[in-house]
Amino acid sequence: MKKSKTRLFINKLISKNLLIYIKNKQHHFLKNVLKVRNNDWINIFDGVSGEWESKVTSVNRDNTVLQVVNKIHSIKKSHDFWLIISPIKQHRMNLAIQKATELGVSRIIPCMTDYSNVRSLNIKNLKDNAIEAAEQSLRLDIPNIEDSLKLDSLLSDWPEDRKLIYCYEKANIEENIIDKLFKLKKSTSKWAVIIGPEGGFSEKENNLICQNKNSILVSLGKRVLRSDTAITVSLFCIQQILYR
Repeated sequence: MKKSKTRLFINKLISKNLLIYIKNKQHHFLKNVLKVRNNDWINIFDGVSGEWESKVTSVNRDNTVLQVVNKIHSIKKSHDFWLIISPIKQHRMNLAIQKATELGVSRIIPCMTDYSNVRSLNIKNLKDNAIEAAEQSLRLDIPNIEDSLKLDSLLSDWPEDRKLIYCYEKANIEENIIDKLFKLKKSTSKWAVIIGPEGGFSEKENNLICQNKNSILVSLGKRVLRSDTAITVSLFCIQQILYR
């Protein structure tokens, strides 16, 4: 019998003594990659109740059976901050979703813009990437990934109590992003970061964002960053503020 460092997301509510039948990709991973045996331990979580220890009771041709033993961590919801991202090339989009999940984003909204090079998204694939990132990073919940929206539709119904942090590469701002946002921490706990496509926002879109009364213009430095890099940098800065 061995304790496993493996964590699996289970898409059903977990409770003590529950038998869970693991199939398809997760079954292949347990059986053929990890080569689990009866009485091995696997940590599982459902994004709702917390994290649990489970024991392998059988490894079959088509499934691996786990029995839930006991809860080891109660659920801790991530901070309420969103990522709005214009779709980018698939491998970079996957990386962006991974990093956003690791850095604690609660909601991800793909947003179609004038210069978006990608016009269709595989939302299921993005959700799978988020699950894998949560498994690896010890996160207990999974960010919600929405269907894509147009920018004007998103901003026309923007929540009045949520700050919109606009990472604008042409912003001439000397104040450090962390110092600027830290001043706002006491006035709000709801944040959103908006990152444009690799070609940037159009002039019309830039004006639309800047005219939103909750928009906060920030700079990520003098260099022009790739979209996935800008996501990682901006979310890390917000995380530092939230956990100060």
